[in-house]
Order: sequence, then C-alpha cells, then structure tokens
Amino acid sequence: MSSRKAHPVVFGILIIPFGVLGGYLSVAVGYMLQHAGISVETIAGLVAAGLVPHTWKFLWAPIADTTLTRKAWYWISAVVVALGVFATGALPATAASLPLLGIVILVSNIASTFMGMAAESLLAYGTDEHEKGRAGGWYQAGNLGGNGIGGGAGLFLAQALPHPWMASAIVGAVCLACGLALHFVPEPPATHRTGGVLADLKNVGKDLWGVAKSQRGFVALILCFLPLGSGAASGLWSAVASDWRASANAVALATGIGSGVLSAAGCVAGGWICDRMDRRYAYASFGVLQALCAVGMALAPHNQTNYVLWTSLYAFITGLTYAGFTAFVLEAMGLGAAATKYNVFASLSNMPIWYMTQIDGWAHTRFGPSGMLFTEACFGALGLLLFLSLMTLVRRRKAWAAAPA
Repeated sequence: MSSRKAHPVVFGILIIPFGVLGGYLSVAVGYMLQHAGISVETIAGLVAAGLVPHTWKFLWAPIADTTLTRKAWYWISAVVVALGVFATGALPATAASLPLLGIVILVSNIASTFMGMAAESLLAYGTDEHEKGRAGGWYQAGNLGGNGIGGGAGLFLAQALPHPWMASAIVGAVCLACGLALHFVPEPPATHRTGGVLADLKNVGKDLWGVAKSQRGFVALILCFLPLGSGAASGLWSAVASDWRASANAVALATGIGSGVLSAAGCVAGGWICDRMDRRYAYASFGVLQALCAVGMALAPHNQTNYVLWTSLYAFITGLTYAGFTAFVLEAMGLGAAATKYNVFASLSNMPIWYMTQIDGWAHTRFGPSGMLFTEACFGALGLLLFLSLMTLVRRRKAWAAAPA
C-alpha cells in the first residue's frame, strides 16, 4: 500500500451520500408528508426509523472489516443508497404509502451504514495523527453538507419539477457521482486479517476490547451516549415549520442548502478547534452552545425570520458537535479494525439522536414547539452534568493512581 495521505476534503466528498439520504427524508419528504396531513409525531417516527440501523451497526461492522475491500463495500452501498433516495422520493406522500416508505428507509439506511464503515476506515488510515481534528471536520462537513443537499436541493427540486421522482432521481445520481473520489484514496492494509473468518473476527474483538478498556476509550464511549450535542431537532425543522409560519422556500433555504453550508462551516471550524484543545471538552462545550441555541429559539417570537435565524445558528453549532465527535473518536480508536471500532462509537452516538428525536416529537405533541425546544435543552443540561461528573471521577482516579503507596 502507498504511504501517501489523501487530502481531508476527499473524505468529505465520500461521505456526502450518507448525509444526502437523511436530509432528503427529514427535510424534503418530511415537508411533503406534513403538508399531506401526516402528524409531526408520525414523521418523527419515520425519521427515527431511519436512525435505528445506525444505533446497531456495530453488530455488522466486523463484516466490513473482514470481507471484501473498503472500496468494494463503498460502491455496493452507494448503489443501494442511490436507489433508496430515488424510491423515497418516488413514493406518493400519503398515509397509505407509510408502511412501504418505512421499509425503503430501513433498507437504504442499513446500506448507508456500510458506506460509512468504508469511508471511516479509509479516513482512519489516510490521516496523520496531528490532523485528526481537521480530517474529522472535513468528514463531517461532507456528512452535514450532504444533508443540506438532500434536504434543501431535494425540496427545491421537488417543488420546481413536475413530478417528485425527478428530484429524487437527480439527488440519487449525485450520490453515485461522489464515489469517483475513491480514486484519490489508497486502499488501506487489512492487518487484522489472518486468512480465516473466525480468526479475523477474534482479532477484531481483541482490537475493540483494547480500546474499550483504555481510559481514553472508555470515556469516549460514555460521552457518545450522553444527550449532549445530538442535534436531534434538525430532523424535525421542516415538520414544525408551520409553527413559525415559514414558507417552503424558507424551509429549503434554512434547513436545506443554508443548513448544509453552515453546518459544513461549523465542522471545519470545530475540527480546527479540536486540534488545539482537549477534544472531549471541546465536544461538551459545543453541546452546551446547542442547548443555549434551543432555548433562544424557544424564547424568540415565532415568525419566519426567527425560524431562519435560529435554525441556521443551530446548524452551525451542530457542525461543531459533529466535528468534535469525529475528532475524539479518531483519537481514541487508533487503527486496526477501524470500521468496527468507529462504528461502536458511532452507534452509541446515534442512540441519543434516536431517543431525542422521539422525545422531541413527543414533547411537541404535548407542549408545543417551545416546549419541544426547552425539553431538548434540559436533556442537554443533564448530559453536561453527567459528563462533568465522569471527568471528575477520571481525574480522581488518576490522582489515586499517582499517589505514593
């Protein structure tokens, strides 16, 4: 294998389809379903259904680490994701289509997990240690930028073109085109493969356990699960747009294209910050900013101007949190079975996104839009409290270990 390193921007391009899939569902399809009379709580359930594979993907991550090449897995998943995006937009926005739509969402998101595994393994091996933050920033910039492309451009095209399937076909084609960036990334070595499936799986398990039992790895695992910096409200912005009397164009701009640009900028800025301070504290700080943003949006007058302003700020801060997550995970996991290790962290980090999406939908039904935002902020405060308690215990344990017998 070549020792050359790929430019961090390449990893941002590779992960774009991963974000496109979620964006098209939460913004474009969510908006159309809401205007077809589907409740916010039902839409939140569909968005959460798409997140389910991402909370359990560590179970099948060893498949990506022990079979085929990373590039082969990328192309297989890219084709399925592109077809899934097309089908998601081609199905009519009616209550009768919800069961089939749920199946399409589930299958395409399972495929997207393999795309993420391939890209994350390429990222782990193709990045120098001192650039983990920068690389993580660009990687998440592609992820959240893709979310903006799928959501904003997808909604704009769906409104502008005579048939929704035309928009989803164009967005699906973009997903396939991103795979061309693989040409600029070397295929990493499979050092954990010894020739037998059982032996390879055993090596993967040893590698994973080595990370989990280390102090840095354990803290990172706990941090992933906390309801801090999840950005869950992003998945419901289009569904609650009517509460702020926001038009389709305002939704497409603020939560689609604008969100993609601002969150990508947040990712790059967050990556830069994470290379200059403790990456765990950087992530926690970004989570606090996100909770404060939710409170500000809840308190501000509910009109279209504030909808655009606060969702845009929320998007930028979400970019910061995503970059922080990738930076501290890359730092904690090392190389080896990179797909499995990264996806253990990623699965845990998707659990708060999943349960906070459900909680946000529940809170909106019972307490209205402001109550939804206050609820998310309260859970963020709880997450911060748990994080500070954990770090206090870690410092005390270090002090006890360093104390003379």
